[in-house]
Amino acid sequence: MSATQSTTTSTTTSTTTSTTHKKALVVWGGWPGHQPKECVDRFVPGLEADGYDVTLADTLAVYEDAAALAETDLIVQCWTMGEISRQQTQGLSEAVAAGTGLAGWHGGLCDSFRASPEYQLLTGGQWVAHPGGQIDYAVDILPAAAADPIVAGLGRFEIHSEQYYLHVDPANEVLATTTFGAHPEAPAVEGVVMPVAWKRRWGQGRVFYCSLGHSPADFDVPEAATIINRGLRWASR
Repeated sequence: MSATQSTTTSTTTSTTTSTTHKKALVVWGGWPGHQPKECVDRFVPGLEADGYDVTLADTLAVYEDAAALAETDLIVQCWTMGEISRQQTQGLSEAVAAGTGLAGWHGGLCDSFRASPEYQLLTGGQWVAHPGGQIDYAVDILPAAAADPIVAGLGRFEIHSEQYYLHVDPANEVLATTTFGAHPEAPAVEGVVMPVAWKRRWGQGRVFYCSLGHSPADFDVPEAATIINRGLRWASR
């Protein structure tokens, strides 16, 4: 079952015959270089198959509708850079604190609104750099997280993508990491072990993030797609 395209002023909802009836709001936009619509399209069919009623929105105005957010079980955001209003930040933060889940990947969640520290406090991290651009690097599952449902059964894997260097909240529960090599343009990063995937609580809500996902091709790596698929469902109310 498919949903029709959303516009900048409206959203569309797909229905399902499942008895689960969970609601997911998928918000996409911002810098087009991260192919936000193409990336969210990789995960919407799976959510629908799992019984979610999925609403697609390409406007941040949806964060101003407190009643709709209160009925939403999961917000998936893919919106790199741009600006968010104080009202929208407050609406999103309050919805998550009340129990709505928030999840996303790469710049779509943790390089979204650089001028909003309130938003960054909610997500638990902020992009700083990706030395070398798109490179080959390894992702390691933390031994302490091996039994976590988001990464259970997964081991070390390789990916060709942007290796994100982030400022990270120490309150995050880290699930996976990457270790930086030598980069002439950023000599201080060599040997740094950086979180790749984490989860956290915000009031009654759950927040999940994974730094993979520069382009839809990242999700062709089975481990990357698995981590994000599981993370979305973990974050859901």
